[in-house]
Amino acid sequence: MLLATAGCAVGPDYRPAAPAALGVPEGYSVKTPVGTPEDITAWWQRFDDPLLTKIEEQARASNLDVAQAVARLRQAREALVQSRSELFPTLGGSAGYNRQQSIAGGNTTVTLPDGTVLNNSAGSRDNFSVGLNVSYQADIFGGVRRQIEGSKAQFEASGYDYASVLISTEAEVARNYMLARLYQAQLANARESLKIQDDNLEIVGFRVQAGLVSSLDQEQARTQRATTAASVPTIEQNYNSAVSRLGVLTGQAPGALKGELEAVRPIPKGPSDLAVGIPADTLRQRPDVRAAERNLAAATAQIGVAKAQLYPALAISGNITSNAAKVGNLFELISGSLFAGLTQTIFDGGRLRAQVRANEAAAQGSFAAYKSTVLTGLEDVENAIVALDAAQRRGAEFRTAFDAASSFAILSRSQYRAGLTDFTTLNTAETSLLNARNNLSQAQGDQAQALVQLYLALGGGWNPATDPTTIPPQEKP
Repeated sequence: MLLATAGCAVGPDYRPAAPAALGVPEGYSVKTPVGTPEDITAWWQRFDDPLLTKIEEQARASNLDVAQAVARLRQAREALVQSRSELFPTLGGSAGYNRQQSIAGGNTTVTLPDGTVLNNSAGSRDNFSVGLNVSYQADIFGGVRRQIEGSKAQFEASGYDYASVLISTEAEVARNYMLARLYQAQLANARESLKIQDDNLEIVGFRVQAGLVSSLDQEQARTQRATTAASVPTIEQNYNSAVSRLGVLTGQAPGALKGELEAVRPIPKGPSDLAVGIPADTLRQRPDVRAAERNLAAATAQIGVAKAQLYPALAISGNITSNAAKVGNLFELISGSLFAGLTQTIFDGGRLRAQVRANEAAAQGSFAAYKSTVLTGLEDVENAIVALDAAQRRGAEFRTAFDAASSFAILSRSQYRAGLTDFTTLNTAETSLLNARNNLSQAQGDQAQALVQLYLALGGGWNPATDPTTIPPQEKP
Protein backbone atom coordinates (compact mmCIF):
# COMPACT_ATOMS: atom_id res chain seq x y z
CA MET A 1 0.00 0.00 0.00
CA LEU A 2 2.91 2.35 0.77
CA LEU A 3 4.38 1.88 -2.69
CA ALA A 4 1.03 2.16 -4.41
CA THR A 5 0.23 5.50 -2.79
CA ALA A 6 3.72 7.00 -3.09
CA GLY A 7 3.81 9.72 -5.70
CA CYS A 8 6.05 12.57 -6.63
CA ALA A 9 7.36 14.95 -3.96
CA VAL A 10 6.35 18.51 -4.72
CA GLY A 11 8.62 21.43 -3.96
CA PRO A 12 12.24 22.16 -4.99
CA ASP A 13 14.96 19.54 -4.63
CA TYR A 14 17.83 20.90 -2.59
CA ARG A 15 21.23 21.24 -4.19
CA PRO A 16 24.27 22.70 -2.39
CA ALA A 17 25.33 26.13 -3.59
CA ALA A 18 28.52 26.45 -5.61
CA PRO A 19 31.44 28.27 -3.93
CA ALA A 20 31.13 31.09 -6.47
CA ALA A 21 27.53 31.74 -5.39
CA LEU A 22 28.76 32.08 -1.82
CA GLY A 23 31.49 34.56 -2.70
CA VAL A 24 34.34 32.19 -1.79
CA PRO A 25 37.67 33.38 -3.27
CA GLU A 26 40.40 31.05 -4.46
CA GLY A 27 42.81 32.32 -1.84
CA TYR A 28 43.08 34.60 1.17
CA SER A 29 43.81 38.29 0.77
CA VAL A 30 46.56 38.17 3.41
CA LYS A 31 49.84 36.32 3.34
CA THR A 32 49.49 32.81 4.73
CA PRO A 33 52.14 30.20 5.54
CA VAL A 34 52.52 27.70 2.71
CA GLY A 35 52.32 23.97 3.26
CA THR A 36 49.84 21.16 3.72
CA PRO A 37 47.23 21.89 6.39
CA GLU A 38 47.91 19.82 9.47
CA ASP A 39 45.53 17.84 11.64
CA ILE A 40 44.07 20.29 14.16
CA THR A 41 41.59 17.94 15.81
CA ALA A 42 43.46 18.25 19.13
CA TRP A 43 45.36 21.49 18.48
CA TRP A 44 45.91 22.29 22.18
CA GLN A 45 48.46 19.50 22.32
CA ARG A 46 50.70 21.60 20.08
CA PHE A 47 51.33 23.95 23.03
CA ASP A 48 53.13 21.13 24.84
CA ASP A 49 51.50 21.88 28.20
CA PRO A 50 50.18 18.78 30.00
CA LEU A 51 47.98 20.78 32.37
CA LEU A 52 46.35 22.63 29.47
CA THR A 53 45.66 19.29 27.78
CA LYS A 54 44.15 17.91 30.96
CA ILE A 55 41.83 20.89 31.43
CA GLU A 56 40.77 20.74 27.78
CA GLU A 57 39.77 17.09 28.15
CA GLN A 58 37.84 17.88 31.32
CA ALA A 59 35.94 20.63 29.53
CA ARG A 60 35.13 18.41 26.55
CA ALA A 61 33.63 15.80 28.88
CA SER A 62 31.93 17.96 31.51
CA ASN A 63 31.23 21.45 30.15
CA LEU A 64 27.57 22.33 30.69
CA ASP A 65 27.17 24.24 27.41
CA VAL A 66 28.40 21.13 25.61
CA ALA A 67 25.94 19.02 27.62
CA GLN A 68 23.10 21.29 26.50
CA ALA A 69 24.20 20.93 22.87
CA VAL A 70 24.17 17.14 23.26
CA ALA A 71 20.64 17.33 24.68
CA ARG A 72 19.52 19.40 21.69
CA LEU A 73 21.09 16.82 19.39
CA ARG A 74 19.11 14.08 21.12
CA GLN A 75 15.93 16.11 20.71
CA ALA A 76 16.61 16.54 16.99
CA ARG A 77 17.10 12.80 16.63
CA GLU A 78 13.72 12.09 18.25
CA ALA A 79 12.08 14.71 16.02
CA LEU A 80 13.43 12.81 13.00
CA VAL A 81 12.00 9.55 14.39
CA GLN A 82 8.62 11.25 14.79
CA SER A 83 8.72 12.53 11.21
CA ARG A 84 9.57 9.10 9.84
CA SER A 85 6.67 7.54 11.73
CA GLU A 86 4.25 9.53 9.54
CA LEU A 87 5.11 7.22 6.64
CA PHE A 88 3.53 4.24 8.36
CA PRO A 89 -0.04 3.35 9.34
CA THR A 90 -1.26 3.92 12.87
CA LEU A 91 -2.55 0.72 14.45
CA GLY A 92 -4.63 0.69 17.61
CA GLY A 93 -6.46 -1.96 19.59
CA SER A 94 -9.16 -2.02 22.22
CA ALA A 95 -10.72 -4.56 24.56
CA GLY A 96 -13.63 -4.20 26.95
CA TYR A 97 -15.75 -6.04 29.44
CA ASN A 98 -19.17 -4.96 30.66
CA ARG A 99 -21.33 -6.62 33.36
CA GLN A 100 -24.91 -5.54 34.00
CA GLN A 101 -26.43 -6.61 37.34
CA SER A 102 -29.97 -5.90 38.56
CA ILE A 103 -30.04 -4.94 42.24
CA ALA A 104 -33.78 -4.46 42.98
CA GLY A 105 -37.02 -4.16 41.02
CA GLY A 106 -35.58 -6.02 38.16
CA ASN A 107 -38.70 -8.25 37.48
CA THR A 108 -40.62 -7.48 34.30
CA THR A 109 -44.12 -8.65 33.31
CA VAL A 110 -44.88 -9.44 29.69
CA THR A 111 -48.47 -10.14 28.42
CA LEU A 112 -48.61 -12.28 25.30
CA PRO A 113 -51.28 -11.74 22.60
CA ASP A 114 -53.25 -14.76 23.81
CA GLY A 115 -53.47 -13.23 27.26
CA THR A 116 -50.76 -15.30 28.86
CA VAL A 117 -48.80 -13.37 31.45
CA LEU A 118 -45.06 -14.08 31.86
CA ASN A 119 -42.89 -12.86 34.75
CA ASN A 120 -39.21 -12.44 33.82
CA SER A 121 -36.61 -12.05 36.50
CA ALA A 122 -33.67 -9.91 35.32
CA GLY A 123 -30.39 -11.20 36.67
CA SER A 124 -26.96 -10.33 35.27
CA ARG A 125 -25.56 -10.03 31.75
CA ASP A 126 -21.94 -10.10 30.57
CA ASN A 127 -20.52 -8.54 27.42
CA PHE A 128 -17.01 -8.92 26.02
CA SER A 129 -15.61 -6.92 23.11
CA VAL A 130 -12.35 -6.64 21.20
CA GLY A 131 -11.45 -4.29 18.38
CA LEU A 132 -8.63 -3.38 16.03
CA ASN A 133 -8.44 -0.13 14.06
CA VAL A 134 -5.95 1.16 11.53
CA SER A 135 -5.54 4.54 9.86
CA TYR A 136 -3.16 5.73 7.19
CA GLN A 137 -2.52 9.09 5.56
CA ALA A 138 -1.16 8.41 2.07
CA ASP A 139 1.83 10.58 1.17
CA ILE A 140 0.75 11.10 -2.44
CA PHE A 141 2.50 14.42 -3.04
CA GLY A 142 5.51 13.92 -0.78
CA GLY A 143 4.65 16.26 2.08
CA VAL A 144 5.72 13.68 4.67
CA ARG A 145 8.87 12.83 2.76
CA ARG A 146 9.79 16.51 2.57
CA GLN A 147 9.17 16.77 6.31
CA ILE A 148 11.51 13.83 6.89
CA GLU A 149 14.07 15.45 4.60
CA GLY A 150 13.87 18.65 6.64
CA SER A 151 14.04 16.82 9.97
CA LYS A 152 17.11 14.90 8.82
CA ALA A 153 18.80 18.14 7.78
CA GLN A 154 17.92 19.69 11.15
CA PHE A 155 19.34 16.63 12.90
CA GLU A 156 22.60 17.01 11.00
CA ALA A 157 22.62 20.76 11.70
CA SER A 158 22.24 20.01 15.42
CA GLY A 159 25.28 17.75 15.16
CA TYR A 160 27.31 20.56 13.66
CA ASP A 161 25.93 22.97 16.27
CA TYR A 162 27.21 20.59 18.94
CA ALA A 163 30.63 20.65 17.27
CA SER A 164 30.52 24.46 17.17
CA VAL A 165 29.82 24.65 20.89
CA LEU A 166 32.58 22.12 21.53
CA ILE A 167 35.29 24.00 19.63
CA SER A 168 34.20 27.33 21.12
CA THR A 169 34.50 25.85 24.60
CA GLU A 170 37.96 24.47 23.80
CA ALA A 171 39.10 27.89 22.58
CA GLU A 172 37.66 29.64 25.64
CA VAL A 173 39.49 27.22 27.92
CA ALA A 174 42.77 27.90 26.12
CA ARG A 175 42.26 31.68 26.17
CA ASN A 176 41.61 31.75 29.90
CA TYR A 177 44.54 29.44 30.51
CA MET A 178 46.82 31.80 28.57
CA LEU A 179 45.42 34.75 30.55
CA ALA A 180 46.07 32.96 33.83
CA ARG A 181 49.70 32.39 32.87
CA LEU A 182 49.99 36.00 31.65
CA TYR A 183 48.72 37.34 34.96
CA GLN A 184 51.17 35.09 36.78
CA ALA A 185 53.97 36.62 34.71
CA GLN A 186 52.72 40.14 35.44
CA LEU A 187 52.57 39.37 39.16
CA ALA A 188 56.12 38.05 39.04
CA ASN A 189 57.22 41.23 37.22
CA ALA A 190 55.55 43.46 39.79
CA ARG A 191 57.00 41.57 42.76
CA GLU A 192 60.48 41.54 41.24
CA SER A 193 60.23 45.31 40.73
CA LEU A 194 59.00 45.75 44.30
CA LYS A 195 62.11 44.02 45.61
CA ILE A 196 64.35 46.32 43.62
CA GLN A 197 62.34 49.39 44.61
CA ASP A 198 62.54 48.39 48.29
CA ASP A 199 66.32 48.27 47.93
CA ASN A 200 66.31 51.64 46.20
CA LEU A 201 64.15 53.12 48.96
CA GLU A 202 66.57 51.82 51.57
CA ILE A 203 69.58 53.25 49.71
CA VAL A 204 67.84 56.61 49.31
CA GLY A 205 67.13 56.66 53.05
CA PHE A 206 70.81 56.15 53.84
CA ARG A 207 71.86 58.89 51.42
CA VAL A 208 69.31 61.31 52.90
CA GLN A 209 70.61 60.59 56.42
CA ALA A 210 74.15 61.15 55.19
CA GLY A 211 73.08 64.47 53.70
CA LEU A 212 74.12 63.42 50.21
CA VAL A 213 70.67 63.97 48.67
CA SER A 214 67.51 65.76 49.64
CA SER A 215 64.30 64.12 50.86
CA LEU A 216 62.90 64.70 47.37
CA ASP A 217 64.64 61.51 46.21
CA GLN A 218 63.10 59.59 49.11
CA GLU A 219 59.59 60.78 48.25
CA GLN A 220 60.12 59.83 44.62
CA ALA A 221 61.19 56.35 45.69
CA ARG A 222 58.15 55.97 47.92
CA THR A 223 55.85 57.11 45.09
CA GLN A 224 57.35 54.64 42.66
CA ARG A 225 57.12 51.78 45.14
CA ALA A 226 53.47 52.53 46.04
CA THR A 227 52.49 52.82 42.38
CA THR A 228 53.94 49.41 41.62
CA ALA A 229 52.33 47.89 44.71
CA ALA A 230 48.95 49.33 43.70
CA SER A 231 49.01 47.31 40.47
CA VAL A 232 49.26 43.99 42.31
CA PRO A 233 45.62 43.75 43.56
CA THR A 234 44.28 44.38 40.04
CA ILE A 235 46.48 41.67 38.57
CA GLU A 236 45.45 39.27 41.35
CA GLN A 237 41.80 40.04 40.62
CA ASN A 238 42.28 39.33 36.92
CA TYR A 239 44.11 36.10 37.70
CA ASN A 240 41.32 34.93 39.98
CA SER A 241 38.73 35.66 37.27
CA ALA A 242 40.62 33.60 34.69
CA VAL A 243 41.13 30.63 37.02
CA SER A 244 37.52 30.76 38.21
CA ARG A 245 36.35 30.77 34.61
CA LEU A 246 38.40 27.66 33.92
CA GLY A 247 36.70 25.90 36.82
CA VAL A 248 33.23 26.70 35.49
CA LEU A 249 34.20 25.72 31.94
CA THR A 250 35.05 22.26 33.22
CA GLY A 251 31.66 21.95 34.90
CA GLN A 252 32.99 22.52 38.41
CA ALA A 253 32.93 25.17 41.09
CA PRO A 254 34.96 28.36 40.35
CA GLY A 255 37.76 27.43 42.72
CA ALA A 256 38.14 23.81 41.61
CA LEU A 257 41.36 24.37 39.63
CA LYS A 258 43.08 26.95 41.81
CA GLY A 259 45.32 24.38 43.44
CA GLU A 260 46.48 22.91 40.13
CA LEU A 261 47.18 26.33 38.61
CA GLU A 262 48.95 27.74 41.66
CA ALA A 263 52.40 26.73 40.46
CA VAL A 264 53.78 29.48 38.20
CA ARG A 265 54.50 28.33 34.65
CA PRO A 266 55.43 30.26 31.50
CA ILE A 267 52.91 31.24 28.87
CA PRO A 268 52.66 28.35 26.36
CA LYS A 269 54.16 29.29 23.00
CA GLY A 270 52.83 26.81 20.47
CA PRO A 271 54.09 26.57 16.88
CA SER A 272 55.46 29.72 15.25
CA ASP A 273 53.36 29.30 12.10
CA LEU A 274 50.39 27.29 10.88
CA ALA A 275 49.54 26.30 7.32
CA VAL A 276 45.91 27.20 6.70
CA GLY A 277 45.36 25.94 3.15
CA ILE A 278 42.77 27.53 0.88
CA PRO A 279 39.38 29.01 1.81
CA ALA A 280 37.54 25.90 0.61
CA ASP A 281 39.47 23.86 3.21
CA THR A 282 38.24 26.20 5.95
CA LEU A 283 34.61 25.84 4.87
CA ARG A 284 34.83 22.06 5.06
CA GLN A 285 36.47 22.23 8.49
CA ARG A 286 34.22 24.79 10.20
CA PRO A 287 31.10 23.22 11.78
CA ASP A 288 29.15 26.49 11.86
CA VAL A 289 29.38 26.73 8.06
CA ARG A 290 28.19 23.16 7.66
CA ALA A 291 25.36 23.76 10.13
CA ALA A 292 24.24 26.79 8.12
CA GLU A 293 24.23 24.68 4.95
CA ARG A 294 22.08 22.03 6.64
CA ASN A 295 19.68 24.71 7.90
CA LEU A 296 19.30 25.89 4.32
CA ALA A 297 18.51 22.33 3.24
CA ALA A 298 15.88 22.06 5.98
CA ALA A 299 14.30 25.39 4.97
CA THR A 300 14.17 24.25 1.33
CA ALA A 301 12.39 21.04 2.34
CA GLN A 302 9.73 23.05 4.19
CA ILE A 303 8.68 24.60 0.87
CA GLY A 304 7.66 21.14 -0.32
CA VAL A 305 5.83 20.49 2.95
CA ALA A 306 3.77 23.64 2.44
CA LYS A 307 3.12 22.93 -1.25
CA ALA A 308 1.81 19.44 -0.49
CA GLN A 309 -0.99 21.05 1.50
CA LEU A 310 -2.34 22.54 -1.76
CA TYR A 311 -3.15 19.10 -3.17
CA PRO A 312 -5.76 16.47 -2.23
CA ALA A 313 -5.08 14.27 0.78
CA LEU A 314 -6.03 10.59 0.82
CA ALA A 315 -6.92 9.04 4.17
CA ILE A 316 -7.61 5.34 4.63
CA SER A 317 -9.02 3.83 7.81
CA GLY A 318 -10.57 0.56 8.86
CA ASN A 319 -11.58 -1.40 11.93
CA ILE A 320 -12.51 -4.93 13.04
CA THR A 321 -14.71 -5.53 16.09
CA SER A 322 -16.28 -8.47 17.89
CA ASN A 323 -18.82 -8.65 20.73
CA ALA A 324 -20.03 -11.70 22.65
CA ALA A 325 -21.60 -12.63 25.94
CA LYS A 326 -18.86 -15.19 26.58
CA VAL A 327 -15.14 -15.03 26.01
CA GLY A 328 -15.22 -18.30 24.11
CA ASN A 329 -17.71 -16.86 21.62
CA LEU A 330 -15.73 -13.69 20.82
CA PHE A 331 -14.56 -14.81 17.40
CA GLU A 332 -17.79 -16.42 16.24
CA LEU A 333 -19.09 -13.13 14.90
CA ILE A 334 -16.64 -10.53 13.60
CA SER A 335 -17.55 -7.34 11.79
CA GLY A 336 -15.33 -4.87 10.01
CA SER A 337 -15.37 -1.67 8.01
CA LEU A 338 -13.07 0.14 5.59
CA PHE A 339 -13.14 3.80 4.64
CA ALA A 340 -11.12 5.77 2.13
CA GLY A 341 -11.64 9.47 1.53
CA LEU A 342 -10.13 12.40 -0.31
CA THR A 343 -10.04 15.89 1.15
CA GLN A 344 -9.20 19.05 -0.72
CA THR A 345 -9.14 22.63 0.46
CA ILE A 346 -11.35 24.68 -1.85
CA PHE A 347 -11.14 28.11 -0.27
CA ASP A 348 -9.06 29.32 2.68
CA GLY A 349 -8.54 32.97 1.86
CA GLY A 350 -5.04 32.31 0.44
CA ARG A 351 -3.68 30.89 3.68
CA LEU A 352 -1.95 27.83 2.18
CA ARG A 353 -0.35 29.74 -0.69
CA ALA A 354 0.81 32.40 1.74
CA GLN A 355 2.44 29.62 3.76
CA VAL A 356 4.30 28.48 0.64
CA ARG A 357 5.53 32.01 -0.03
CA ALA A 358 6.53 32.39 3.63
CA ASN A 359 8.62 29.21 3.45
CA GLU A 360 10.21 30.39 0.20
CA ALA A 361 11.16 33.63 1.94
CA ALA A 362 12.52 31.64 4.88
CA ALA A 363 14.70 29.62 2.48
CA GLN A 364 16.03 32.83 0.95
CA GLY A 365 16.85 34.08 4.44
CA SER A 366 18.61 30.80 5.24
CA PHE A 367 20.71 31.17 2.10
CA ALA A 368 21.70 34.69 3.15
CA ALA A 369 22.58 33.38 6.61
CA TYR A 370 24.62 30.58 5.03
CA LYS A 371 26.55 33.01 2.84
CA SER A 372 27.08 35.35 5.79
CA THR A 373 28.46 32.48 7.88
CA VAL A 374 30.85 31.56 5.06
CA LEU A 375 32.16 35.09 4.63
CA THR A 376 32.41 35.67 8.38
CA GLY A 377 34.40 32.47 8.70
CA LEU A 378 36.88 33.64 6.08
CA GLU A 379 37.07 37.01 7.83
CA ASP A 380 37.85 35.28 11.13
CA VAL A 381 40.71 33.37 9.53
CA GLU A 382 42.28 36.44 7.93
CA ASN A 383 41.94 38.50 11.12
CA ALA A 384 43.53 35.72 13.16
CA ILE A 385 46.42 35.38 10.69
CA VAL A 386 47.11 39.11 10.84
CA ALA A 387 46.77 39.16 14.64
CA LEU A 388 49.27 36.31 15.01
CA ASP A 389 51.78 38.01 12.71
CA ALA A 390 51.36 41.33 14.52
CA ALA A 391 51.84 39.69 17.93
CA GLN A 392 55.01 37.96 16.73
CA ARG A 393 56.47 41.20 15.38
CA ARG A 394 55.54 43.09 18.56
CA GLY A 395 57.14 40.36 20.62
CA ALA A 396 60.42 40.70 18.73
CA GLU A 397 60.49 44.46 19.29
CA PHE A 398 59.53 44.19 22.95
CA ARG A 399 62.34 41.67 23.45
CA THR A 400 64.78 44.28 22.16
CA ALA A 401 63.17 46.94 24.36
CA PHE A 402 63.41 44.65 27.39
CA ASP A 403 67.11 43.98 26.83
CA ALA A 404 67.77 47.71 26.47
CA ALA A 405 65.69 48.57 29.55
CA SER A 406 67.55 45.95 31.61
CA SER A 407 70.90 47.43 30.67
CA PHE A 408 69.62 50.95 31.35
CA ALA A 409 68.33 49.95 34.80
CA ILE A 410 71.54 48.16 35.78
CA LEU A 411 73.70 51.14 34.77
CA SER A 412 71.39 53.60 36.52
CA ARG A 413 71.48 51.63 39.78
CA SER A 414 75.27 51.40 39.82
CA GLN A 415 75.70 55.07 38.95
CA TYR A 416 73.17 56.18 41.59
CA ARG A 417 74.96 54.18 44.27
CA ALA A 418 78.18 55.83 43.19
CA GLY A 419 76.55 59.26 43.25
CA LEU A 420 77.07 59.76 39.50
CA THR A 421 73.41 60.29 38.61
CA ASP A 422 70.24 61.54 40.25
CA PHE A 423 67.24 59.54 41.42
CA THR A 424 65.03 60.83 38.61
CA THR A 425 67.18 58.98 36.10
CA LEU A 426 67.05 55.82 38.25
CA ASN A 427 63.29 56.16 38.63
CA THR A 428 62.88 56.49 34.88
CA ALA A 429 65.04 53.42 34.30
CA GLU A 430 63.12 51.28 36.81
CA THR A 431 59.77 52.35 35.35
CA SER A 432 60.99 51.57 31.84
CA LEU A 433 62.16 48.13 32.94
CA LEU A 434 58.83 47.27 34.55
CA ASN A 435 56.94 48.45 31.48
CA ALA A 436 59.26 46.50 29.18
CA ARG A 437 58.75 43.32 31.20
CA ASN A 438 54.98 43.70 31.13
CA ASN A 439 54.97 44.58 27.45
CA LEU A 440 57.02 41.50 26.62
CA SER A 441 54.74 39.28 28.70
CA GLN A 442 51.68 40.85 27.08
CA ALA A 443 53.10 40.24 23.61
CA GLN A 444 53.75 36.59 24.48
CA GLY A 445 50.20 36.28 25.78
CA ASP A 446 48.82 38.00 22.68
CA GLN A 447 50.76 35.62 20.47
CA ALA A 448 49.39 32.56 22.30
CA GLN A 449 45.83 33.89 22.17
CA ALA A 450 46.11 34.83 18.50
CA LEU A 451 47.22 31.27 17.76
CA VAL A 452 44.22 29.95 19.71
CA GLN A 453 41.97 32.29 17.73
CA LEU A 454 43.44 31.01 14.48
CA TYR A 455 42.80 27.40 15.48
CA LEU A 456 39.20 28.34 16.29
CA ALA A 457 38.76 30.26 13.02
CA LEU A 458 39.99 27.23 11.10
CA GLY A 459 37.44 25.04 12.86
CA GLY A 460 39.96 23.05 14.86
CA GLY A 461 38.96 20.93 17.82
CA TRP A 462 36.80 18.27 16.14
CA ASN A 463 37.08 15.76 13.33
CA PRO A 464 35.07 16.87 10.27
CA ALA A 465 35.25 13.35 8.83
CA THR A 466 33.07 11.94 11.62
CA ASP A 467 29.30 11.55 11.40
CA PRO A 468 27.80 14.75 12.84
CA THR A 469 24.77 12.84 14.11
CA THR A 470 26.80 10.54 16.35
CA ILE A 471 25.65 11.36 19.85
CA PRO A 472 28.50 11.27 22.40
CA PRO A 473 28.01 9.32 25.62
CA GLN A 474 26.47 11.35 28.40
CA GLU A 475 27.21 11.11 32.09
CA LYS A 476 24.32 10.35 34.37
CA PRO A 477 23.05 13.46 36.20
